[in-house]
This record gives sequence, structure tokens and C-alpha cells, in this order.
Amino acid sequence: MTTSTTDKLLENNSRYVRGEAVHVAAHPGQQPIQPSKRVAVVACMDARLDVEDLLGLQTGEAHIIRNAGGVVSEDAIRCLIISHHLLNTREIVLIHHTRCGMLAFTDDLLKAGLEGDRKTEELLRTVTGREFTSPAKSSASPLAFHAFRGPLEPLDSARNAGNIERLEWDVRRGISSIMNHPWLPATGPDAVSVRGFIYDVDTGQLDEVTYPGPVGSPG
Repeated sequence: MTTSTTDKLLENNSRYVRGEAVHVAAHPGQQPIQPSKRVAVVACMDARLDVEDLLGLQTGEAHIIRNAGGVVSEDAIRCLIISHHLLNTREIVLIHHTRCGMLAFTDDLLKAGLEGDRKTEELLRTVTGREFTSPAKSSASPLAFHAFRGPLEPLDSARNAGNIERLEWDVRRGISSIMNHPWLPATGPDAVSVRGFIYDVDTGQLDEVTYPGPVGSPG
């Protein structure tokens, strides 16, 4: 059985968990524009994730797309289409993580707080542990914050079965969004592969999320 690039990155992650520094933090010199590993990574912007380190990636090997939550948003899809069709990537890796802030709010809650609802401001202040200063203005942008589905929990809550399930739901939704997009082929000679993972910020380990599976309900 052929070992994929993603499998090799998981081997690098095992070395990272053991304390090895796999990523070389030095400029490698002139390189081609196409990522040499032909892989694109969509990951959360959380400061506790160093994607190059945890996957053992070197400069020039992969496209790394980051946003709040590692969500497969419209812009992430835009990036992946360009990454695949113009720059020749063939494997996509999605990375969510434990203790994620996207578990601590809903889109409506954050919008209400930003628009100046006093009760919501107080709730967000309690959840985040910081002063929540509302602009007290409405806006049509962004259209969505993409908070994760399921019951809310305090910011930075330790790993448990409930929040892992919520993370898995969103990883599966991301995989589905990519695999069913008409411009990101899932079959045929130009197909891309997609795999999703949850990174444990306390241990450094990646755990793969099975697909297909439950994706959760809005309530």
C-alpha cells in the first residue's frame, strides 16, 4: 500500500510529540512556486498551533491556510481551488484542535454583543475573562463567524467527550464541503484527497476524524 504525504506528516507529528524538532527554521534558498509536497493545510489561527512544527513541514512544501477555527469557509474554498488547479496540490489536511474558542459562542450571540445588547455583553465578558467592549453598531459583514454547533462551554475548556464530538462534527462538515464542491474533484485522474484531524494543544498529538459520520444539529 502506497504511503501518502499525509501519512508521512502524521509520522512527523509522532516525532514532534516525542519532543523532536522536525521543522528546520532556516531560509532554504530559491524554490519553485508549487508546494513540493503537493499538500494544502487548513488550520485554526490559534497561537498554540505551529503548523510547520507539528507536521514537520519545511518552507516550500505546503500551502497553509489559517482562520478562526480552521473552518472550510468560502475564502478557504477559494484558496483550495487556486492551490489545486493552479499550483498542483493533491492532498488536503484539515486541522481543528482542543480548547478551541469556537466552542464558546454562537454566531447570534457574538453579533448581539457587537451590536450592543447589554446582557450578551456581560455573558461574553464572563466567557472570555476580558472586558468586552461593544462597538454598539450593526454590520452586514462578516456574514457568518462559523461558530461550532452544539451546547456552549466556557472558553478554553479541557478536553472531554462532548467538545471532541463537536470538533469532529465540524471537521466532517469541512471534509464534506470540499468533497462535494464542483471545482474540487473527489474522483478521477485529477482528484484531491481530504483528511481531517483534531490536534490536542496539551500533548501535541493529532487524532484522525472518521468520515463520513455525524455532523451535528444547530440546536
